[in-house]
Amino acid sequence: MTTESYDLYPVARLAAAQEATAAAGLDALLLTPGPDLRYVTGYQALPLERLTCLVLPAEGDAFLMVPRLELPAAEHSPAARLGIEFVAWDETDDPYAAVGARLGAAARVGLADRMWAMQSLRFRDALPGAEQVLAGTVLRGLRMRKSAAEAAALREAGAAIDAVHAQVPGFLKAGRTEREVGRDIAEAIIAAGHETVDFVIVGSGPNGASPHHELSDRVIRAGEPVVVDIGGQMPSGYCSDSTRVYSVGEPPADFLRYYDVLQRAQEAACAAVRPGVPCEAIDAAAREVIAAEGYGEHFIHRTGHGIGLETHEEPYIVAGNAEPLAPGFAFSVEPGVYLPGTHGARIEDIVICTEDGGERVNHRPRELVVV
Repeated sequence: MTTESYDLYPVARLAAAQEATAAAGLDALLLTPGPDLRYVTGYQALPLERLTCLVLPAEGDAFLMVPRLELPAAEHSPAARLGIEFVAWDETDDPYAAVGARLGAAARVGLADRMWAMQSLRFRDALPGAEQVLAGTVLRGLRMRKSAAEAAALREAGAAIDAVHAQVPGFLKAGRTEREVGRDIAEAIIAAGHETVDFVIVGSGPNGASPHHELSDRVIRAGEPVVVDIGGQMPSGYCSDSTRVYSVGEPPADFLRYYDVLQRAQEAACAAVRPGVPCEAIDAAAREVIAAEGYGEHFIHRTGHGIGLETHEEPYIVAGNAEPLAPGFAFSVEPGVYLPGTHGARIEDIVICTEDGGERVNHRPRELVVV
């Protein structure tokens, strides 16, 4: 089932955000362009020096401050369905002062997590008596628990990035550079239906031991494992992210030993997903397998991160996060083993917590692919 069958940005979300704002003891949320604004309104506004801002008071009517030249775009976005006032401002106006005048004696306001510093400081001047906190503390509970429409969007994103991984063996050849392979992958990501390419990691040989290596002009050699971690954003706004490992010819024996351990660790973590299980327990499920085989010191990052309108968002699958999983939580499960100067490996799927377990949205083989 596709996202066309669902409403990704329902009108009711505005009321839910307003209710959460009041419950958090805030007077208003101030949401500038970015994932918070898009989540609440569906409007993917351009991030400009000119202020676009949804003002969502805990009580009363919300309104959208928008530069007059951006008004047509706002009026043709899903935000137009919300029934809120669009306040267009002109080049000689001070939109921050206008927001301050409307909010009056607000004591606490939530700022979009991705708001630019220059905007937050302008709001501080316009609302000198207001404490500023992150809007994410209010919206996190809503954004973490994906709706049926959001789950469908993530499945579409997963299928699209799986289609790219299916092509990767044809791109990998001894004598090609990581950058050349990465260029082919980026083109395939767009061709598979993504709107943007968010990242392309092609880590060959020793570069595979650097989790965020991305690309270089290093020439891929025969007998080397290659870590390929790729993702992008779909037209829906929802993101893909998946890692698979390939080998150009037969890899070294020491690599095969820990790749088998890694595969078992990733399987154990995915199998542990169900409602009520703490996020940190999923991390522990992967880490215990790796540590028991003597590779614990080489697993140097958390097991996963939430995903949705951002590639990295809450919840984080890491030790110390006791947040219990709930149906609708979506996150990566991506343990890794990295031997500096030698090689490395990571296996990553996006998993959605269901009513009684976990659903993977990525379905490419997790076994090492030898090309």
